[in-house]
Amino acid sequence: MRVIFGIGNPGIRYEFTRHNAGFLLLDYFAQKKSLIFKETIGEYLEAQGNFSGQDYLLIKPTTFVNNSGIAARQVFDKYTIAPEDFLVVSDDTNLHNYTLRVRLSGGDGGHNGLSSVIFHLITDQFPRIRIGIGSNPSDKVLSEYVLSEFSKNELEEYQNTFIKGSKLIEEFISGGSKKMLETLSILMKSESQNNSGIIM
Repeated sequence: MRVIFGIGNPGIRYEFTRHNAGFLLLDYFAQKKSLIFKETIGEYLEAQGNFSGQDYLLIKPTTFVNNSGIAARQVFDKYTIAPEDFLVVSDDTNLHNYTLRVRLSGGDGGHNGLSSVIFHLITDQFPRIRIGIGSNPSDKVLSEYVLSEFSKNELEEYQNTFIKGSKLIEEFISGGSKKMLETLSILMKSESQNNSGIIM
């Protein structure tokens, strides 16, 4: 079993905010695979699927971002997940809009959701995809910026990001982090000419 764990805030109010970039990628992937998120007895929604013979779960916590780790712990305990099979998808203000960054482990980078996951799992040795949402304008506090909504044009531009992110998720499901990194390298080479899209 492999798990793709999105970070974001629940509810319509936050659906298209920058902090919900992780949720938006999972929603895109679920739609592509004709999956529906369902309620559970835990503090998260889940959608179950199978790709290339490998079972997987898409997880969206029903807590707010700062408490994302509660759902992560519940999923780990219920399904006995190994950290390397647990892919976290989140936003990142340190990356330009539409950019993807992949890491196999590491700190929280100042992201409260990742910090909560690391705290509750007692490890930072899990892979993650971080989606660039641009840096915070100087006239806004960070909390206001990450809770601001994407414009219609931005959401249209992010479709290409979600296509590439979905490809990375597919490779993670079918072959784990190693295969995801191999595909990442291929995507990086194909996009090096226009200097956009994916970085390590």
